[in-house]
Amino acid sequence: MGQEIMERIREANEAVITGIDDADIKHWVTIYIMGKAYRVPADITLMQAIEYAGYRFVRGAGCRAGFCGACATVYRVAGDWRLKAALACQTRVEDGMYLVQIPFAPAGKPAYDLEKEPPEGSVLLRYFPELARCVACNTCTKACPQELEVMDYIQAALRGDLAAVTELSFDCIQCGLCSIRCPAEIVHYHVAQLARRLYGKSLPVPEHVEERVREVEAGKYAEEFERIMSLGREEIEELYRKEQREKGGLKSGDASRVTRNGRGEG
Repeated sequence: MGQEIMERIREANEAVITGIDDADIKHWVTIYIMGKAYRVPADITLMQAIEYAGYRFVRGAGCRAGFCGACATVYRVAGDWRLKAALACQTRVEDGMYLVQIPFAPAGKPAYDLEKEPPEGSVLLRYFPELARCVACNTCTKACPQELEVMDYIQAALRGDLAAVTELSFDCIQCGLCSIRCPAEIVHYHVAQLARRLYGKSLPVPEHVEERVREVEAGKYAEEFERIMSLGREEIEELYRKEQREKGGLKSGDASRVTRNGRGEG
């Protein structure tokens, strides 16, 4: 499923970043950005459509591949009263979309020293007492672009089940859409992050990890680190492209579009 999504994103990118002429675009849709109508190609993502309309992302762009959660978007579709949420880099445009870009999710995070906290579920309620206000409305789950069972892991947090919270929230990208919609003002992703940290603290450190740490401390990779740090930007970009091709992450045609500004000019 993840590979299919990435392939669709790659294909959508090509329609905009390769400089295709408007005359070659067969299908168009109309979307509304900050109340103004724009005609854009039908087979592109929301992020690409916003850029096609002439806007430039200064914030809220991130990885452009559905992993960082920076491009959280709220929208409505003509004729539908429901408010929908999505990631702009993954979601295709639809005719009649009304878009609202969210610069960030306003959610406070309590300060804690993980080394001083026991790996127990009671810690979650101590730092996030608002968990007790959960009314199990499931709005958070409906807002999640990762299709996580957010309400279920909040209920697990209330029970103090760190393992369940970790399992159910593992693919969270911390976009904040769940918290924006929550009537109880729960910051779900911060709750889950603390739960995963506490649960990870309770697990034994794998031997291969300890071995790698010993190698780093002994200076085994110091020379290679210094070499990489001495490279210029163009050399690092070329090194990245080469390694991605060797790993199968880039096709030869894609490699030339890995650029400094993320727009595909190379």
